[in-house]
Amino acid sequence: MSATRSDLAEAALPSGIARLADWVMLCTRITAITGAGVSTESGIPDYRDADGNWKRSPPVQYRDFVDSEAVRRRYWARSFAGWPMFAAARPSAAHVALANLERAGRIAQVVTQNVDRLHQRAGSRNVIDLHGRLDVVCCLACNHRFDRDVFQQRLRDANPDWDASPARMAPDGDADLEGIDSSVFAVPACEVCGGVLKPDVVFYGESVPRETTAVALAAVEAADGILVAGSSLMVWSSFRLVRAAVARGIDVVAVNHGHTRADDLLAFKLDGECGAVLGAIS
Repeated sequence: MSATRSDLAEAALPSGIARLADWVMLCTRITAITGAGVSTESGIPDYRDADGNWKRSPPVQYRDFVDSEAVRRRYWARSFAGWPMFAAARPSAAHVALANLERAGRIAQVVTQNVDRLHQRAGSRNVIDLHGRLDVVCCLACNHRFDRDVFQQRLRDANPDWDASPARMAPDGDADLEGIDSSVFAVPACEVCGGVLKPDVVFYGESVPRETTAVALAAVEAADGILVAGSSLMVWSSFRLVRAAVARGIDVVAVNHGHTRADDLLAFKLDGECGAVLGAIS
């Protein structure tokens, strides 16, 4: 049963941690919805500030990527620079805590907005990658899929003199390449059909596949509690899951640093770092 309106205020630490621990112990089928805040402690930057506003320029739009060769060159140049740093990231305390809660029989499913696969590397077994996975590349024409490390080598071979040393890591495997001309960056085509290659992730302006949405909604509907961790829920794909849970009378609790789009729908919220909070209850 959802909490009363007077209970909706943010819980203060450490009493909030005790409240969260009690809530978790009452549940046996929690679905966790996670966002960038569980991976920032792994060194992967996030897009938004504590108020849910963009910290940097918004990410590439799907239609721009599909329609413009210049946009694709710029995207892959930045990705080429950012991928080694992204691939070297290790699970955070938050990832480990969520995996421990799964092993303890409290969390039944993780639905993540992140594309870094760090939940799986931390040991979580039941993970839905809502926005896809960055370690796979796909062809938009023939749907051929292959490993991102393989494509990294193809990019390296096609651009042997490309210097990405000034790059600074940005969200989702991207990198900031200030003052570097990407118009000459060579992007290989699909080896099977010659089509355009794209990371196997959902870009802004692109729809989450129906089957993925259906599985995520089913995980929410089967839950006896929803734990939002490290997400402002500003994107519809995750916010709709919270709305679906509330419509079914399922408590939604959040651990997040700052505002979320669903603040008025939550049973309660802890404002804090995901690793510290979740680590204290796992």
